[in-house]
Amino acid sequence: MCPLAGGTTSPGPTIAVSQVLAGPFRPFPATRRAGSRLRFVHARIHLFVCSFPFFLPTFRQTCVGTAHFVSCIIHLGRDASRAFVTGDYSEAGLVDDVSDLSFSEMLTLQNWLSFYEKNYKFIGRVIGRFYGEDGLPTPELAQAEAVMTKGLEADRQELIEKQRFPPCNAEWSFIRGSRFWCSQQSGGVSRDWIGVPRKLFKPGVKPHCVCVRTTGPPSDQSPENPTHRNRGDLDHPNLGEYPGCPPLSITCSVPL
Repeated sequence: MCPLAGGTTSPGPTIAVSQVLAGPFRPFPATRRAGSRLRFVHARIHLFVCSFPFFLPTFRQTCVGTAHFVSCIIHLGRDASRAFVTGDYSEAGLVDDVSDLSFSEMLTLQNWLSFYEKNYKFIGRVIGRFYGEDGLPTPELAQAEAVMTKGLEADRQELIEKQRFPPCNAEWSFIRGSRFWCSQQSGGVSRDWIGVPRKLFKPGVKPHCVCVRTTGPPSDQSPENPTHRNRGDLDHPNLGEYPGCPPLSITCSVPL
């Protein structure tokens, strides 16, 4: 998300990039000008991500003739950060308000920003949603940073869970139904155990197949309690067996 990279957003859909102030971090005052999509300043074209103005010296190579030309044109000359995530290019969607985006959506926006920071010149900050005219951060900046921090933590927890419960290999046939199986590479997770298929239940999410370790201590066992039943993670409360499948088989078929 933009705040962690030190950027800003503007309250309006269009940025008056002709009004540039001097300084190492030049603030761009925000204005509304209906219908203004491209703004040229001394033959320069600027694109705004999270209200970071970026100078595009290679507009032809960046936008013209590419599959992203329409999207590129829409984002030029305005802060339409939300549309980078939602794909909504209507006037209602071409805004900088990201207050209701989910953790994962904020991380997507961060990836876009990282791309432009890596490949294009950052030239200032926009006065508005995240920074005031005095250059100080607004409460919205703190809110956005908090969401991003939670998003990064959620990503970290998801990775830990994937290492513990890698997704099953799966195939589906109109005749035979579904078949799940585990291997030492299933789910893209390399490991020294294979595991057995189980349904993983999570609140608000449809159960899906994961591979579960069958020997050793549970993954969340405390070091202070070395005793265990040598059943790996089979007794985890959020797991369920597939009816009709042998409990310790690495393959499970679920007929239609």
